[in-house]
Amino acid sequence: MFPERFNNKTNGVTPRRWLLEANPGLASAITEAIGDHWITDLSQLSRLKLLADDSGLHDAFHASKRDAKVRFANWLKATSSQVVDPDSVFDCQVKRIHEYKRQLLNALRIIVCYDRLRQNPHMEFVPRTFFFAGKAAPAYKLAKLIIKFINNLAGTIDGDPVVRGRMKVVFLPEYNVTLAERLIPASDVSNQISTAGYEASGTSNMKFMMNGALTVGTRDGATIEMAEEAGEENMFLFGLTVEQVQNSQGWYDPHWHYEHEPETRAALDLIFSDYFSRNEPSAFAPIRDTLLTNGDRYMHLADLTSYVQAQEKLGDLYTRRGEWARKAILNVASSGKFSSDRTIHEYATQIWKAEPCPIP
Repeated sequence: MFPERFNNKTNGVTPRRWLLEANPGLASAITEAIGDHWITDLSQLSRLKLLADDSGLHDAFHASKRDAKVRFANWLKATSSQVVDPDSVFDCQVKRIHEYKRQLLNALRIIVCYDRLRQNPHMEFVPRTFFFAGKAAPAYKLAKLIIKFINNLAGTIDGDPVVRGRMKVVFLPEYNVTLAERLIPASDVSNQISTAGYEASGTSNMKFMMNGALTVGTRDGATIEMAEEAGEENMFLFGLTVEQVQNSQGWYDPHWHYEHEPETRAALDLIFSDYFSRNEPSAFAPIRDTLLTNGDRYMHLADLTSYVQAQEKLGDLYTRRGEWARKAILNVASSGKFSSDRTIHEYATQIWKAEPCPIP
């Protein structure tokens, strides 16, 4: 009856908390480059686009990122005794644990990389630290099992001398804002890999973008708008589209991927053979049921190969410091739209019809 009453307002995050306060090194570099008006008008960050090829800004970006990584590594060691290498790629997936957000897809990708290193220990591989964080609903049994699986994966990798020092998996417990304020500024890579069509509009992707992490993601949720702002060439998009997912009922069969993709089959066979649960036979049988027996509703296997390929491109880019810094700076410069100031202004002018209060 009243269609004009329904409309979309893209979420935003506050730059004062998520950039100015959480990442003082990068904030100082931005202020030195373009002044401090961005603090109350985040659209000013777009001025950084003109400086994206400036070597001095590249150096300042890399210095601020490494400082943030060292601070996080020191904090993590002091609070949990976990030791991580700040010179490795900090590869993060931070969000509520749910099948559609596909932490399981990320874990499968890690197993593919792990198996490659087992088979060929001398292959070129940029060292990575894979961080997971998030909570599962109390009664969500499979989500709890995915947390356990990631921790078992971490333990197996830690105990394998073939990959030690080249790969590490860390599940950060008790995820909260304080932890996020430390981790997000230190992150190099942001994984936004929900099944296309299932994410409404998350905000962790905006926080990572604002802090200079490069996004590996599906065309889903606010990641679509981020790609429109920064350009798809400055992100690593992969996987099925919303339309392909919606029309998948007639053609998608996870068994096809298991039978025709050797690396997919090898990764799954490691799980199903209790390689990651040697003292708990069949502990991860429900994962087999989810991915194969019950049809893989969220299409993990359909996107796995594409996801691995996107991560390969990202790893190659990381070795070219200037190109990496350029893309990261362009992402920061394109994050102005995702300020909560803009969101609130749109609500005020288009929904509430509220006028600003005069300030003496």
